Amino acid sequence: MTQDAATSNIPVLALRDVVVYPHMVIPLFVGREKSIACLEQAMEKDKKIFLVAQKDPANDDPSPEDMFDVGTIATILQLLKLPDGTVKVLVEGNERAKLSEFTETDMYFEANVAPIVPVEPDEKEQEVLIRSAISQFEGYIKLNKKIPPEVLTSVSGIEDADRLADTMASHMPLKVEEKQNALEIEDVRERLEFLMALMEGEIDLLQVEKKIRTRVKKQMEKSQREYYLNEQMKAIQKELGETEDGVDEFEALEQKISEAGMPDEAEEKTRAELKKLKMMSAMSAEATVVRGYIDWMTGVPWKARSRVKKDL
Repeated sequence: MTQDAATSNIPVLALRDVVVYPHMVIPLFVGREKSIACLEQAMEKDKKIFLVAQKDPANDDPSPEDMFDVGTIATILQLLKLPDGTVKVLVEGNERAKLSEFTETDMYFEANVAPIVPVEPDEKEQEVLIRSAISQFEGYIKLNKKIPPEVLTSVSGIEDADRLADTMASHMPLKVEEKQNALEIEDVRERLEFLMALMEGEIDLLQVEKKIRTRVKKQMEKSQREYYLNEQMKAIQKELGETEDGVDEFEALEQKISEAGMPDEAEEKTRAELKKLKMMSAMSAEATVVRGYIDWMTGVPWKARSRVKKDL
């Protein structure tokens, strides 16, 4: 392939944990000397730069072998040198491209890259894909609080499947490997289906999380309500002259139930009655009945065993 000025000897910027897509505008913070030299070289030329993710983000001095083969040709929109020596650069992705060969690796990375032409679906298939993808993305956003709701507004207005796929991928909180996979898929239909499959799996997990959160919230509200009612009842009992003796009495009943040696089912029932008793006024007739039931249950010799006579 004959290389033109846009793809020959283009400065290469290795990125950590970031994948840039075409049409995507993003600020990048650069601190490595080789990366800063790369940006300066790009600014002196035509402001074109090749952005590619490195395979291991912990690698502070990546070699060409440490980078993925597919990246994005981008334009530098703005470059600002910060007081701490780092650089903030605003870039806009233009098109996918694949690394052909490195032409400079000493002061900074420079390479020849070959633009990738996406495989577009036909008009009818594209319309169906766009509708399905936007519908699923809408459901995904409603459950995933990491994505601002206004993103859906911008996505809904996109009529090109290629651009839609890249825009969705740029906003989805994916792993770097998943983002890179989306960048490398040339067939637009396959790329959208790949993203929809990821969303479907994530939606299933988010729905389970939502159910768990709802269940926990209800349980917390129930506990808080019971605590409030208990405190309210204590205040009422205090106003009626029912002093701390009542509290001591409940503790004594708790201990008697624990020491009675009841079967599990009987103990559970007795504790439920004690819980009801705590909510009642000591002067009420119902409280007398419940108290009598608890006294009877704790008075039964549950632990006693009689000897069976076999000589009948």
